[in-house]
Amino acid sequence: MSIGKIQTITGNIAPEDWGVTLTHEHLFTDLRGPTVPDYGRGDPEHVAQTLLPYLEEAAELGAESLIEYSTMGVGRNPAILKKLGEVSPLKIIAPTGVYREAFVPEELKSKTIADLVDMWTTDITTGIDGTDVRAGFIKMSVSDEGITELEAKHLKAAVLTSQRTGAIVASHTIGGELAKQEINLLAEYGLDLNRFIWTHAQSETNEDYHIWAVEQGVYISIDAIGSGWASDDDMLHHTLNLIEKGFTNRILLSHDGGWYDPSQPDGQPPEGGIRGFTALFKQFIPALQANGVSQEIIDTITIQNPAEAFTLQ
Repeated sequence: MSIGKIQTITGNIAPEDWGVTLTHEHLFTDLRGPTVPDYGRGDPEHVAQTLLPYLEEAAELGAESLIEYSTMGVGRNPAILKKLGEVSPLKIIAPTGVYREAFVPEELKSKTIADLVDMWTTDITTGIDGTDVRAGFIKMSVSDEGITELEAKHLKAAVLTSQRTGAIVASHTIGGELAKQEINLLAEYGLDLNRFIWTHAQSETNEDYHIWAVEQGVYISIDAIGSGWASDDDMLHHTLNLIEKGFTNRILLSHDGGWYDPSQPDGQPPEGGIRGFTALFKQFIPALQANGVSQEIIDTITIQNPAEAFTLQ
């Protein structure tokens, strides 16, 4: 770990060398949950060869870096990450942390906050699961129905890990009321809210919640571009509204795309296959430009903001 650097799965990068970044994507994800006997397993070579064309296409369109959001509970596999780091034309950051309660591995539930902080700090400073693949940020999640006691414990551990390592915390959070509750809880736990990303902020259509969050210092992650399950027109409006109100430096954009599905022999998710990482470049950025957004602002959102967010502070 090197403070002031961005930590990828293959080494440290200076923020000024980071480039256009896809700030929320998935490469290898297992949504069956950690109780399935072959959960999170896959052949690194086959995974890499399956995903490589999608990574190359994104690189051809201008992407330089990618943040992988598949954490413990949804299939994080350091051997596969290592192989992807070797072949990918994009620089990749891996997460530490854990997904929401329904996906928490049983052995994690009894760990104390101190145990979790030690484990997640080791992931960042030394390597994940005894490997030399180091995480570069902390990914969390809360249940859509509300923050459970276990998830609150995990958030406390995430705050302490962030304070110890300088890594940013990002959390899958659906809806503005839940985000507000979580942000207030993180502030109570002592997190500098400039070191928090509200992931899936487009899940809240009332833009007052977005403005409230950025006023606290939070990054707003608009991250379902081209997905089909969220309206690109709405996400465009959210982005333009934040720009208009002077919060360009708190916006992150991505697809929540991917991914290799180990439950399928060919790795292709059964509904639609792997969704690539190109809609940002093919549709969304041209739409921003058509609405008068300058290249300088686009560079701030796609280059400067991710570099500042994911630099170890």
